[in-house]
Amino acid sequence: MIHTISKITLYVNNQEEAKAFWTEKAGFEVRAEEQMGPDMKWIEVGPAQGDGTVFVLYDKKLMEAQNPKVNVGHPSVMMSTDNIEEAYKELLEKGVSVGEIKRMPYGNMFQFEDMDGNQFLLREDTMSGWRTGIIS
Repeated sequence: MIHTISKITLYVNNQEEAKAFWTEKAGFEVRAEEQMGPDMKWIEVGPAQGDGTVFVLYDKKLMEAQNPKVNVGHPSVMMSTDNIEEAYKELLEKGVSVGEIKRMPYGNMFQFEDMDGNQFLLREDTMSGWRTGIIS
């Protein structure tokens, strides 16, 4: 069902400043950078040595406009699956609180909660570059 913790979203005030911090000061590299609309980018950064979990640098104001319930003061954890419908059905059958599946050009996803109300995002990446991290 879930095969990896793939991304942790850091909600930032300025994506370009955050990208500069992580690449110029922390030694990370840009793993993916894609325009997602006129005023929105998807930026992933990760350690130059390694191919594991990445940080997604996501604009706070855009997230607050998209989903006011998200606490942009704390990072958000994304996990990956190969089959979103199967994972959704399995979690639902086990009594897990799940949101609707959202279908986006860059991947299908849904939120779910643990027993304490902590929210997580499960995503099935549809673009091969997003899954492998080679989009830039």
